[in-house]
Amino acid sequence: AGVSFGLEAGAVYDLTGPSGAGKSMLLRACARMMPLAAGRLLLDGTEGDALTCQEWRRRVCLVPQRASLVPGTVRDNLLIPWALKVNRGRPAPSDAQLAQLMDAALLDVPLDRDAARLSGGQKQRIAIVRALMMKPEVMLFDEPTSALDPEMVGEVLAVMRELAQERMTMVVVTHEMGFAREVANRVMFMDGGNFVEE
Repeated sequence: AGVSFGLEAGAVYDLTGPSGAGKSMLLRACARMMPLAAGRLLLDGTEGDALTCQEWRRRVCLVPQRASLVPGTVRDNLLIPWALKVNRGRPAPSDAQLAQLMDAALLDVPLDRDAARLSGGQKQRIAIVRALMMKPEVMLFDEPTSALDPEMVGEVLAVMRELAQERMTMVVVTHEMGFAREVANRVMFMDGGNFVEE
């Protein structure tokens, strides 16, 4: 099986299809979280192999199904890119800047709150804010609402709608068809590792 597609800057792509179709694997490959068996990745015409994994993952950020927060405070989790030296050369944001980003993500929680005490929707939005702090060119979302209670789904989709309005380039794996109809520029149906309809 093989897929080929290009992304237009500022567009939203919805990737849908049955379980096991290869959607998550495709996103992980695009994020360089697994090796390619064949083919190549290009970012603004630059071969993926010409960039370090760290640089690639700063420019192409994946938000997984379940937010992977580390033990510690909300602040600790937001500053992970600096702790890991991924945002090398950029000064770490102040608490005021962090609060502003959280406000944009509809998050009203103290920076010193224990991340373990957050709801599922809050954790997922923290993961989105953390990715945005890398100033990525492309955001990949792998079913970001699938592990959430129904009332939390709307919270996360609201943040993603805001990103779409701000013209963030996004590839979204989701079964939220209302969201796809409203926001996506292209919907790609995947089955057996291939795009079968668009």
